[in-house]
Amino acid sequence: MLALTALKLSHFRSHKLAQMTLDGRPVVLHGPNGAGKTNIIEAVSLFSPGRGLRRASAADMTRRPEALGWKLTGLLSAQDKQYEIETWSEGGAARQVRLDGKSVSQIALGQIARVVWLIPSMDRLWIEGADGRRRFLDRIALSFDPKHAEAALIYDKAMRERNRLLKDEMRDAHWYGALEQQMAAAGHRIHQSRLSALAFLRRAQTETETAFPVAELELIQSEGEMPATEADLRDALQESRFRDIAAGRALAGPHRSDLYGVYAAKGVPAKDCSTGEQKALLISLILANARALSSLIGTPPILLLDEVAAHLDAVRRAALYDEICALGAQAWMSGTGPELFAELGDRAQGLAVTEEEGISRVSTA
Repeated sequence: MLALTALKLSHFRSHKLAQMTLDGRPVVLHGPNGAGKTNIIEAVSLFSPGRGLRRASAADMTRRPEALGWKLTGLLSAQDKQYEIETWSEGGAARQVRLDGKSVSQIALGQIARVVWLIPSMDRLWIEGADGRRRFLDRIALSFDPKHAEAALIYDKAMRERNRLLKDEMRDAHWYGALEQQMAAAGHRIHQSRLSALAFLRRAQTETETAFPVAELELIQSEGEMPATEADLRDALQESRFRDIAAGRALAGPHRSDLYGVYAAKGVPAKDCSTGEQKALLISLILANARALSSLIGTPPILLLDEVAAHLDAVRRAALYDEICALGAQAWMSGTGPELFAELGDRAQGLAVTEEEGISRVSTA
């Protein structure tokens, strides 16, 4: 089982000091709006690579007005092993990570901790720009392939440097060649990782009965088709240099991809579905992600479901909780009141989150 068994927040957002002892069951955080529930869920998201579920800078996460920096410490149970993970930031600097007392990169977290989340801002996934859908798919791809993050970093860095050359209207092929080779190698890997993630999701959706709708997913390009091989992508970048100089950016590559979804039972594009249907499709994909990971690595990921019950009726809520418990996942869920989680009964661990004089407090419910 993959689960946090202890969590400590120090000067993180609204929490001056919060300590939680956990038993592996799903965790219910309830309390009034603004009490600091989402801050706890964000803290858990930082036990995986990246900037967390809010994509905030390290400086933005520190508690104000002290601005001393922040630290998170957790005990993670994974595959019959126990890990101590510390992550922190001082003076607004990039966050650091220690695993069992040794400094490691954030990418190393992806080797032991798989964390998947659904937050209210993602409710607009199907109607916002393609950037949000790429990030959504990349988080899923990362859960299956921890090296996906490394490929994305390499690609983004090389693309930024190439874009700088384009804006300066550099025409010397020598300057572009090495960058385009890096973009081609990393870009092809990104694309293959995304396709693999979609295959895992499709299989997980079709092989399991669920109360949530199935989404048909396809990876599309905003213009033309994604080159099939690394060499093809390199050639496409080389051939489009003059066009890219005019545009000031690269017009070919995985950064031009988009995730297209359809409500399978109705044949309706996800962007045209009702708000409730779009939410149900998202929940379906998160559950499919968890089921696929459970089959692949032998344990489900930690699930972060912020305000997930707010727009579900009692039947859908009960179905969601039953699926989470059947998976055996440690899901962190938040809501304004314990009544939203009544269907869970003693299958979950309840924590009350309150706020007094600008300081968030956590207590056993």
